[in-house]
Amino acid sequence: MGLPMARNLARAGFEVRAWNRTREKARPLEPDGVRVFESPAQAADGADVLLTMLSDSGAVLDAAEDALPSMRAGTVWLQMSTIGEVGTERCAEIARAHGIALFDAPVLGTKQPAEQGKLVILASGPDENNGARAKLQPIFDAVGQKTMWVGAAGAGTRLKLVVNGWVLTVVEGGAETIALAEGLGLDPALLFEAIDGGTLDLPYLRIKGRAIAERNFEPSFRLTLAAKDARLIEESAQRRELDVPLFSTIRRRLAEGAKEHGDEDMSATYWTSAPDRGPGDGS
Repeated sequence: MGLPMARNLARAGFEVRAWNRTREKARPLEPDGVRVFESPAQAADGADVLLTMLSDSGAVLDAAEDALPSMRAGTVWLQMSTIGEVGTERCAEIARAHGIALFDAPVLGTKQPAEQGKLVILASGPDENNGARAKLQPIFDAVGQKTMWVGAAGAGTRLKLVVNGWVLTVVEGGAETIALAEGLGLDPALLFEAIDGGTLDLPYLRIKGRAIAERNFEPSFRLTLAAKDARLIEESAQRRELDVPLFSTIRRRLAEGAKEHGDEDMSATYWTSAPDRGPGDGS
């Protein structure tokens, strides 16, 4: 996600200085004028905006601890990774300690929307910092097709958890439904014909269902990351003593599938329900 976002920012005319834990993975940005550095501190030195897009809270916090001392007081940290409430709260603490304004703005979308600059940004941050909001909007416009301002920092993360709850429900439900159809000796195409054009039809179910039926698990969003997101949802529910057994079950299923298929697309959760089926196997 971070690589195509950085590329789109550079192509929109921003001066982009990049760091990645594996430097070689960031080098494809250099033809677009992006300078790649050895450390977060080097990349952030003198920057007006620090943008973090990393896989989990540990990576974000480690990078921020290194980068923030290089930034001037009053600049902006734009945290766009999906790291849950606890991670976001820790980011807020670190930002305050360095006199940096934190904007929490996770995104909706996967690899292809990121490449196309069509992400949806769930932006949140201090209301009184309208100047920073105006500074950030061109960044959002370069990487996304829609920006929602949803409240103070932390609200973006909470909304991302809610949306991810729905996404993971569709993926796990679709995978198990297709496994059921095949187990009953039916072609999954009959499922999609039955719901075609009706209120039960769902484009995202069709995308993931097609991938499962074709056994094409080229990652758009890796199962390991989906399992991480499911864990963050469950953690937030537990903090509020919510009774959401479906999300707990989905978290366990995704974690189980990720042990063997973590680098495949999240639709590979299908293999947990039907580990022995090959393409088109309805027996």
